[in-house]
Amino acid sequence: MSGLISSSLARKVVMALSGLFLVFFLAQHFTINITSVIDPETFNVWSHFMGYNPIVQFALQPVLIAGVVIHFVMGFALELQNRKARGINYAKYNGGANAPWVSRNMIWSGLVVLAFLGLHFYDFWVHEMSYKYVDILPEDPTRYHAETVAKFAPFWRTVLYVISFVLLSLHLWHGFASSLQSMGVNNKYTPAIKKFAKIFAVVIPLGFAFIALYHHLNPITY
Repeated sequence: MSGLISSSLARKVVMALSGLFLVFFLAQHFTINITSVIDPETFNVWSHFMGYNPIVQFALQPVLIAGVVIHFVMGFALELQNRKARGINYAKYNGGANAPWVSRNMIWSGLVVLAFLGLHFYDFWVHEMSYKYVDILPEDPTRYHAETVAKFAPFWRTVLYVISFVLLSLHLWHGFASSLQSMGVNNKYTPAIKKFAKIFAVVIPLGFAFIALYHHLNPITY
């Protein structure tokens, strides 16, 4: 039993650490993306830096991908472990009396977020890899804003992104604070930190949704 508890705790800590890393990435990603609305030239400069800087490409990018994989693998492992520990069919589990809807459905919101990340990687990362290493097109520091706006031209893709950001918000609403709890954060600053986590869970996904809608509604920029 103690081994099971220890294993579960270790997985929770690993998932919390990887989750907090991804929260940091979201903040950094949003900071760059919001400039596509405010100042396209700055967006081009930052995007070009991120796309061609060797430290970002060959050190930070693999770490990010590893963080995503670890976070979701640990999440699924914990969910399976919890189902096994309950010893009953999850569909018949009456968790509503003990936990809010968001916390009881983290696995589903997580799956949707994972699917969204797949689309996002396909839309931007795969395109970038193709541009540089498959088609081997000339370096163009001014192309990023136009490419981003073009991605949100289709109505279906914009709607899909907005829905995904709503579910990301729900996932963060419980997950951000839960990560801090798993890390043992419990001091006089805890209420303020939890409040910040809730604000972050709403503002950042809402900001991403705004960016998608803005570019869809303003397709002609040049």
